[in-house]
Amino acid sequence: MAMSASLSRHGRIGTAMLYLLLATPAVRAWMEATMTGHMLLQIPLLAAIGVMSCHLLPERLQNSLLAAAGGAIPCVLLATFASSYWMLPRALDGALTNPLNEMAKFLSLPLLVGLPLGLAWKRLRIIGRSFVWTNAISMLAVLGWLYIIAPVRVCNNYLVDQQEIAGWWMVKLALLLFACWLGSFFVGGDPVPAESGGPQPYGGNRSQSNPT
Repeated sequence: MAMSASLSRHGRIGTAMLYLLLATPAVRAWMEATMTGHMLLQIPLLAAIGVMSCHLLPERLQNSLLAAAGGAIPCVLLATFASSYWMLPRALDGALTNPLNEMAKFLSLPLLVGLPLGLAWKRLRIIGRSFVWTNAISMLAVLGWLYIIAPVRVCNNYLVDQQEIAGWWMVKLALLLFACWLGSFFVGGDPVPAESGGPQPYGGNRSQSNPT
């Protein structure tokens, strides 16, 4: 029990330090200097902070938040729409030119993307998790290809060559994620069993017969 509490405390400190590090002007300027760093480094790290923060919450609080959100499916949809917004060129430009938009990015990615995904992931079965994977992969691949073939700048703050580099990295990352997702079918079984007393996973209840 003491070791678990110590690990949880260190986890909270580490997560908070990472968030503060990402918010420092020097690190922000470095990551946002290129489209690749902005989209494929800073944004995923901010979302990951939300996932890590969720895992550090007590199980009872996680269940309460999930129930208040309406279950796993609304959490996944919220994370999908919020993450899709921050992949748009207009959103990237706004974050670079407007401090309020930058603040909104640093707040919404952990709270509206990472936290909902962390709450929902353990309750999702194969169909729900496949939806998250395929949505992320398809979004990366489609946007990456559009950035590659676009004849003009889609972001006012990044040159055409930067958006082309970012596009190729997005396509490569989509292929890597697809390979990881496909490989998970060969090394894992049923992702998560239903937890007694907690919110039911995506896919509904499974009836169980009492042994005789």
